[in-house]
Amino acid sequence: MFKFSPLTIKGIRIEVPIIQGGMGIGVSLHPLAQAVAAEGGAGIISSAALDRLVSRRNNKKTNAYEAAYEEISLSKAKGGVAGINIMVALERDYEDSVRGSVDAGADMIISGAGLPLKLPAIAKSKHTALVPIVSSARALRLICKKWEKLGYRPDAVVLEGPLAGGHLGFRGEQVDQDEFSLENLFPPVKDAANEHGGIPVIVAGGIYTHDDIKRFMAMGADGVQMGTRFLGTEESTATEEYKAALVAARKEDIIVAEKPGSPCGLPIRLISGSPMYQDALAQARKPKCDKGYVLLRDKEGKYTVCPARYDNRDSFCICNGLLSSAGYNPDKERPLYTVGANAWRVDRIMPVRDLMNELKGLPVQEPVASPA
Repeated sequence: MFKFSPLTIKGIRIEVPIIQGGMGIGVSLHPLAQAVAAEGGAGIISSAALDRLVSRRNNKKTNAYEAAYEEISLSKAKGGVAGINIMVALERDYEDSVRGSVDAGADMIISGAGLPLKLPAIAKSKHTALVPIVSSARALRLICKKWEKLGYRPDAVVLEGPLAGGHLGFRGEQVDQDEFSLENLFPPVKDAANEHGGIPVIVAGGIYTHDDIKRFMAMGADGVQMGTRFLGTEESTATEEYKAALVAARKEDIIVAEKPGSPCGLPIRLISGSPMYQDALAQARKPKCDKGYVLLRDKEGKYTVCPARYDNRDSFCICNGLLSSAGYNPDKERPLYTVGANAWRVDRIMPVRDLMNELKGLPVQEPVASPA
């Protein structure tokens, strides 16, 4: 049996070099992160709208700092490696989420959906590893240049290819071009990582099987990040409707949406039958922004700008759609289901333990069919 070598990031040893992707909103919370950590991988929560989810769970108003602190603490409560994914595009809550995670002892902060150029200036910690997400060698070199001025070097880097789920770091026309495949993006990123002291490179986007992991490890990857496979687990906190849509999805149902698309301005991969997306196509939902997680600053420096607030021809309200897919206000807003390109291959929901054994190359007992 092929056995993967452990991955060490900033002195933190991950026995199985599999990092579970931080899927927001509300898919990657502490039950999933705990379960992955218990199996030797790295469990990752998502900071997206975490304040609302934790506030509802505790029936108590919780801010972004407190929510990140609590969820990291719960993720680490049973041991193992646990961290958080914090999107740069969630500008309003970014710094508070970073500080709450560091203070709670997060093993790592993974940050993308934009370049986390100021992350080391916010996250001053001897323990927490800082891991940017990039889509090119150029982006990694730029981050290294900026971080070195702050006296820091990335502890690892996630290279996310165009087959990933959710927001993508590529233009729509690049997604299917061979030159942007993960296999072709990896060698120059590995070279750039070696130029800066041998930064561990974790590959992500479209990795589905044990053999996929072996193939990229043979190419020189230090680890992998996987999201959609963990979406389809019992421990993920996606709604049952979300999981049912995942299992039912066909290859042709999985699309990259741009217009209408995310107000972040990034292409986003989703299931085309998602009720929120269908409403966007039909212009059935009036423009409205009452959650404000992707707000940008206006001329006065206040967070008021969202393309989906007044006009929904080019973008639509992903905040409410994703919150609904996490079971938040489903009676008022329709859900949005984001997935990776290989989501159509998921044919059942399984426990994290079974999935991790499958990815390790261990035999997995097939489910027994119910008697007729």
